[in-house]
Amino acid sequence: MALNNTFDARLQQETAVGAGVQILLLALLGAAIGLGPAGWLTGLVFAVATWAVLSRAVHRSRLSSFGPANRVTLGRATLVGGVTALVADSFDGSPPVTLLVALTAVALLLDGVDGKVARRTGTSTALGARFDMEVDAFLILVLSVYVSTQLGVWVLLIGGMRYAFVAAARVAPWLNAPLPPSFARKTVAALQGICLLLAGSRLLPYAANLAVVALSLASLVWSFGRDVLWLRRTSRTAAAAAERPVPERAASEPGAVLEPAAR
Repeated sequence: MALNNTFDARLQQETAVGAGVQILLLALLGAAIGLGPAGWLTGLVFAVATWAVLSRAVHRSRLSSFGPANRVTLGRATLVGGVTALVADSFDGSPPVTLLVALTAVALLLDGVDGKVARRTGTSTALGARFDMEVDAFLILVLSVYVSTQLGVWVLLIGGMRYAFVAAARVAPWLNAPLPPSFARKTVAALQGICLLLAGSRLLPYAANLAVVALSLASLVWSFGRDVLWLRRTSRTAAAAAERPVPERAASEPGAVLEPAAR
């Protein structure tokens, strides 16, 4: 018990360090660009919420070590917190586009690093995979909010689709079934961040940005639609197999004797 408490205390210290680094990044942003009240408040809320949720998840997972891959993901989460603060601050004035793009680009580049680190060090965990996914999803949501101020509220569909899927799974539990690995799904997911970053950088004309983000949304709708159809077919097949009469299943077993069907 004492050993478990020691591990838990170390893990909580790591999550606390992550929150501290997040606040340090906000201070650096404030010194560099004069981060306003909206940016500070949003960044602090993100830091506290991330620390609270991650601390609870770590405690429940009973990990013996936080692991190098989770440290990389925590670093990405810190960058996402900085992007979130900058986006919130952009509603009060002109955003520092170069800084926002730089932080987002580094966060996106690190997206594939934590998975590789986990596999090479043999530290892959369910918590790490979920942590990575939530950081990715929140970054896409924040970027969609930012780009929506330029192209329209329809861009929010990109950031909100994953959360809508999670909400729908509470009503339709069959959506919670595991999906088979898919290169196409991974490609579409990576495409969202790249397209939103490109549109947010304002390097292209309005029409080009519109086309890029529309393509991003179309690919995401296709990906989610394909997965939902697969999950639905799988759930129906499983339900049909479960409803199959017992004598019919028993007939395939050696030496099985069938009882007369009730009329």
